[in-house]
Amino acid sequence: MDHTHVTRRGRIALAVAAGTVLVAVGAQIPATAHPAGHAGAADASAAQRSSLSTGAYDDTYYKDAIGKTGPALKDSLHQIISSTQTGKLSYSQVWDALQDTDEDPKNSANVILLYTGRSQSKEAHGSEPDQWNREHVWAKSHGDFGTATGPGTDIHHLRPADVSVNSTRGNKDFDKGGTEVGEAPGNYTDDDSFEPRDAVKGDVARMILYMAVRYDGEGGFPDLEPNDKVDNGSQPNIGRLSVLKTWSQQDPPDTFEEHRNQVIFDKYQHNRNPFIDHPEWVNEIW
Repeated sequence: MDHTHVTRRGRIALAVAAGTVLVAVGAQIPATAHPAGHAGAADASAAQRSSLSTGAYDDTYYKDAIGKTGPALKDSLHQIISSTQTGKLSYSQVWDALQDTDEDPKNSANVILLYTGRSQSKEAHGSEPDQWNREHVWAKSHGDFGTATGPGTDIHHLRPADVSVNSTRGNKDFDKGGTEVGEAPGNYTDDDSFEPRDAVKGDVARMILYMAVRYDGEGGFPDLEPNDKVDNGSQPNIGRLSVLKTWSQQDPPDTFEEHRNQVIFDKYQHNRNPFIDHPEWVNEIW
């Protein structure tokens, strides 16, 4: 080994071995991934920093999950992300949180809407057709958990969305196909399913799978589970799992999604979506 060229990860490892405290959970590590909108060398640099950050979290936040697979991994991740979720929001507080987590990196006065990808004023939220509102990616009727503090206010799956496009999605399961949504090109829908645009297919999948790990019947909330069906109605299930797994592989986490995860961890809920940090865990569990 050439000791004059030790990597930054190596320096951290050596520092930890020497007794230096690596801060990750008690006083969270600062954001390491940049929002979407950066390209080329900036993306490569962000990827390197994200890799470093994930390595640090493996030694601390995820230490009890590393090396596990299947149900043991799922159970371990549930314990981690539920016990560290010390920040829990009211539904009214979600408005302000989303203006932070989904801020347009090119215009701090705007948010990026999930399905349309449109950059829109943070202040233009409400119930009018061209405003944005709070989209429950895991539809709250699937398990009937409402908007009380808990799964109904968990911002890991709440995103700004165009009001009318949100209405078109409704409480449909996720699947491929249908008719293109006129107001949101690249999104498709039919009677029982919705297909989001390519750029957020993986985001949707990882939000759904986070919810399935986070909420398992404790605290009076339903046991949320994905399945390979559509038209799940009020059952605490959302499909189609096989499609969601494919989407997670086809659309890996980007800098916007990584940055969002970090903001939620640092400033709001203090827990993480493990499938953003470790997308490979999707196939390890399901």
